[in-house]
Amino acid sequence: MGTETSDDAGVFRLRPDLAIVNTVDFFTPIVDDPYTFGQIAAANALSDVYAMGGEPKTAMNIVCFPKGKLDMRVLGEVLKGGADKAHEADVTIVGGHSIIDPEIKYGMAITGVIHPDKILRNVGVQVGDALILTKPLGTGIITTALKKKGKAVKGALQEAVASMSELNRTASKVMRGYPVHACSDVTGFGLLGHALEMASGSGVTVILESAKMPLLPRARHLAEKGYLTGGCKRNREYLQDKITVEPSIRDGLVELAFDPQTSGGLLIAVPQKSAPKLVADLQAAGLKSASALGYATSLQKAWVRLL
Repeated sequence: MGTETSDDAGVFRLRPDLAIVNTVDFFTPIVDDPYTFGQIAAANALSDVYAMGGEPKTAMNIVCFPKGKLDMRVLGEVLKGGADKAHEADVTIVGGHSIIDPEIKYGMAITGVIHPDKILRNVGVQVGDALILTKPLGTGIITTALKKKGKAVKGALQEAVASMSELNRTASKVMRGYPVHACSDVTGFGLLGHALEMASGSGVTVILESAKMPLLPRARHLAEKGYLTGGCKRNREYLQDKITVEPSIRDGLVELAFDPQTSGGLLIAVPQKSAPKLVADLQAAGLKSASALGYATSLQKAWVRLL
């Protein structure tokens, strides 16, 4: 399994009952605290394996750091944050690579395992399926507001950090007890972008209901105030001829659907009859924002519709 449908990770079969799942992700800091940044970056990198239904096993650090310009203790805190999150995931860090770079960047290359017959891809959505999202939206907008407003978004930032630092491990374990047809984690392409990948690869249209989208506190307010990321604008430009948005939806909600997420939730397609129980089980497991926010229909003019 490679890049054909923009799946979240690559999968290579070693034998009939065992395959390895490979993924890599790293980025620049989105929060000021280096330890927190390390945790978020690690959770984000691990997420792709969870989205495939796999179990991450090992990690390798990827580090860019401006040696001589910042205290090396900053790098130590970043790595400690990543190591602690890996430990939480029962993942062993086996090494890594670092280079001197003007801007801090950190992330991980992850190797996981999965049975070849139990792989969850981002394609396979069936007509009538419900779409469930396991984390709230708005991380991009809130972290952008942080850069411009600082302490004014402190409360909202705390909720966003908690969400971004949370592993998708629990969500992955819970969903594996259900007849999941497709799954992806919502990251840089935003809710609408990842829904497009799922819909176009499956030959269906995905209907998303804006009123049912789970949101981080103050995210909608900040979106309406114009705290939008460059990625949000790029997502809108790329998707404009591939999706339709109901004109009556308030701009803030629309922007949150385009907003690129860091370490976002899993977007899960399951038969409609299984959706209420899956949402209930996700919430009982601590994922209080888990919500059914859409469904799949036979192919219409647009791959994705936001109502």
